[in-house]
Amino acid sequence: MLAAALIAATLAVSVGLYWFQPWKLWQDETVREELAVPTAPPVTAPPSPGASRSTAPPAPPAPETLATGELISHEHRTRGTVKVVRLPDGSRTLRLEGLDTSNGPDLHVWITDAPVKEGREGWSVFDDGAHESLGKLKGNKGDQNYALPAGIDLDEFTGVSIWCARFSVSFGAAELAPV
Repeated sequence: MLAAALIAATLAVSVGLYWFQPWKLWQDETVREELAVPTAPPVTAPPSPGASRSTAPPAPPAPETLATGELISHEHRTRGTVKVVRLPDGSRTLRLEGLDTSNGPDLHVWITDAPVKEGREGWSVFDDGAHESLGKLKGNKGDQNYALPAGIDLDEFTGVSIWCARFSVSFGAAELAPV
C-alpha cells in the first residue's frame, strides 16, 4: 500500500515538473541575431565602349520598416520592440528587439488579428481568431528574427504575441502600427 502511494506521488510530481517546467523561471536564454539582409551578387557586365571604368554598381535597397509596436506585459512582465521589416529581396521579417520576458514552456511567436488588450482580459484572446505561429521563441531575451509568410496581410494581422501554447496564455503582446 505504501509502495503504491509512493509510486503514485512520484508519478504526480514527475508529471507536474514536466508540465510546468518551473526551472525555466530561473534560466534565461539570450539571442543576439542581426537583421539578416540578403544581398544580390554584383552584376558584372562588360563596359560599353567609352564608358568610365570607375562606375560603381548601384547600392542594394536598404531594409524598410513597415510596422512597429511596443510589447506590453500580460501573464509575465514583458518588454521590447516589435518591427516588421521588408528586406531588399522583398521578403518580410518580424523582428523582436530588446526582448525581455520570462522563460517558459512551449513559447511561440504569433502574429494575429486579435486586438491587443491591457491587463488580464488580454491574456487569452490571441487564439480566438486568425493567428499564425512564426515559430518557437528562440530566447526570452535579446534580438531575434522570424520570417513572415508571404500571405500575411498586415492590414488584418495587427498584433504579435509571445504565446505559451502549454497554458494558452500570452506572456506579452504588441499592437503593430504602420510606419
